[in-house]
Amino acid sequence: MAFQRSHRLNLLRLVVLLLVALAGIKFLFRDSLTLELHKHVSKDSGFWGDTGDVVQDVIPQSQQVLEAPAAKIMTLKQKQQVPRDVSATQMRLVHLDLKGAAPRVSYLEQVFPLLSQLGANGVLIEYEDMFPFKGELEILRSPYAYSEEDIERIQQLAEQHKLEVVPLVQTFGHVEFILKHEKYQHLREVERFPNSFNPHVPDTLALLKSVLSQVIEKHRRSSWIHIGADEVFHLGEGMDSKNWMSQHKGDVGTMYLRHIKEVLGFLTAQYWGLRVLMWDDMLRKISVGALRESGIAKHVSPVLWFYAPDFEAEQIVQFLTKYVESGFEAVWFASAFKGTTGPAQAWTPLSYHLKNHLSWLKVMQAVPRLAPLRLQGVVLTGWQRYDHYSVLCELLPVSIPSLAICLQTLVNGGFTEEAKRKVLDVLGLDSVQLEQSTCEGRGAFPGVEIYHMVEQVNGHLKESILKVLEEESAIKGWFSPYHRKRQFGNPRNMESFGSKVLKLHEDWESFVRDLRAQLDRIYFPDTVEEWLEENVNPYLDQLRDLVRDYRAIIRLKGRPKAT
Repeated sequence: MAFQRSHRLNLLRLVVLLLVALAGIKFLFRDSLTLELHKHVSKDSGFWGDTGDVVQDVIPQSQQVLEAPAAKIMTLKQKQQVPRDVSATQMRLVHLDLKGAAPRVSYLEQVFPLLSQLGANGVLIEYEDMFPFKGELEILRSPYAYSEEDIERIQQLAEQHKLEVVPLVQTFGHVEFILKHEKYQHLREVERFPNSFNPHVPDTLALLKSVLSQVIEKHRRSSWIHIGADEVFHLGEGMDSKNWMSQHKGDVGTMYLRHIKEVLGFLTAQYWGLRVLMWDDMLRKISVGALRESGIAKHVSPVLWFYAPDFEAEQIVQFLTKYVESGFEAVWFASAFKGTTGPAQAWTPLSYHLKNHLSWLKVMQAVPRLAPLRLQGVVLTGWQRYDHYSVLCELLPVSIPSLAICLQTLVNGGFTEEAKRKVLDVLGLDSVQLEQSTCEGRGAFPGVEIYHMVEQVNGHLKESILKVLEEESAIKGWFSPYHRKRQFGNPRNMESFGSKVLKLHEDWESFVRDLRAQLDRIYFPDTVEEWLEENVNPYLDQLRDLVRDYRAIIRLKGRPKAT
């Protein structure tokens, strides 16, 4: 009995020793794996210097108050999901430009399944002031900015419909929504212009880190981020830039790359595995040597944008060849389905945007001969404003036929019969007239009511009102501006045009009430007011004033003119 107990005790001790040994092996293996991962990250980001150098050079001690605390950034880094591998998938992203006419999330619930059905597999979301910035950045928020719950809902909808979400954060130019605030005016490249950052002020990069961190924190599912960086107007004109170029014997190009490297350095160090995109127009002006020396090709893919309807493929191939020589391995293209034919364009020209996509298809055919360069995706841009201060371009519901045509053209390699059938079936239309930019049929796509009503505004409002004001002989003869100013008119003559004018006014006011109700379903109040103010009121107000004066003067029963 004693022997058996002793034997069991020895066996128990042996089991305990084995468990301890296994735990030790696991611990050692974990440290080894962590070390290898650290080496891998360091190797990829070695161009940017070691971690200490980045922190010391990029974040001045006196400016750290503007940046998210280090502990918080580490938490973000731990939370960041490893992005899924989509390198073998050619992406088709639909651009949602939210710096104007940002739709309610309830409208996106209807639009996202349509995008997926038409062939998109992602959305590029340019939030600007619609993002729910917090803390020091709360001043950047629009009064109608999305909530954090809205941002999460948008991503859930995208995931549900197999759409990759790529947030876009402008990091150099087109930052008017930031630099318009007095708090950040000291970060302007040129003091009187709110377009572009001064890259030499330490607060600039510290601010950008905070902006990027907040956006990335709310997009942990995303595989990419777009850092904008296009049209950095007036770069090199500020005194700090002039001094820097003089001291470093540099030019605008090297100064531009220096700032981009700092932004990429932050993203590479803090968000391993997150892929970065940027607009390419500023890179076109920079030499191959400068691009290669900068090393940015390891960390970012350029997005070549060109929106003209007819362009030669060789125009773009020249840029692609340059990017191959500069070390870039992947590129994206950017076409346009709306928002590039005039800052105040209200109606989308279908043929124009179709031709743009047909031109891009020719460029795509040339890409294989530029190996090892590969095309990773296409962004179908849909600009809503030319910049933060401009008026609204075409509303999204108005542009859905154009978007459908452009997406299906990319999917099918042309606007084939199959593409046409798909567009008509999905949108519930009978036919599409490309040259006239019109669609026949009631339609069954989200916002189709607005589509038809804007068509009426665009085609008939101005024409019908000006016809009355400028061509009605009785008005020109007996109810001129002179008569109206002096409240002088003969009711007999006035009644000859009164019923016609009053009926036209009543019809358009009723129409606008219905239009406002439809707009309210999709847009926030500021967008509704702005669109009506820009597209309806300039003409309808003339009719309103005429009716007001008519009613006032006819009540006077032909009295002497006012002096």
